[in-house]
Amino acid sequence: MLLSILIILAVIAVDIATKYAVALNLADGSVTVIPGVVDFTYVENRGAAFGMLADHRWVFLVFSTVAVCAILAYLFASKTLTALPRAALSAVAGGGIANLIERFSHGYVTDFINPTFVDFAVFNAADSFITVGCAALIVWLIIDAVGEAKQKKNAPREE
Repeated sequence: MLLSILIILAVIAVDIATKYAVALNLADGSVTVIPGVVDFTYVENRGAAFGMLADHRWVFLVFSTVAVCAILAYLFASKTLTALPRAALSAVAGGGIANLIERFSHGYVTDFINPTFVDFAVFNAADSFITVGCAALIVWLIIDAVGEAKQKKNAPREE
């Protein structure tokens, strides 16, 4: 339980700090971090992921709030979650909360990580935590499914 709270708070703090620094220093421009790989570019995203639903902010706010509440309820109700899925869900929840805080307070989310080596949307730290958390959950689910299949295969058969 404490692990989840610490991860959620750390994710929120990192996201808020990076967005604040970007807003202070890059509100009028962009800076190359690694040439040909990544720039920091200030973008106010008024939509959902990749700017979708820009004119329907309330739909995204409701969906995000429900999703974050469901994750939090599961995290704090589950007594059987191991460290990896708990950390992954906490990262997703923290990223979701961080983006919701900014969306509710400003009406947009500050994006700034601009991968220049590929044609991709500009994103932020919270988005990164959400993505990495989801990827970790997928890896955990695959490992868990393989482990269950092995157990089932090696279990003695009843005749």
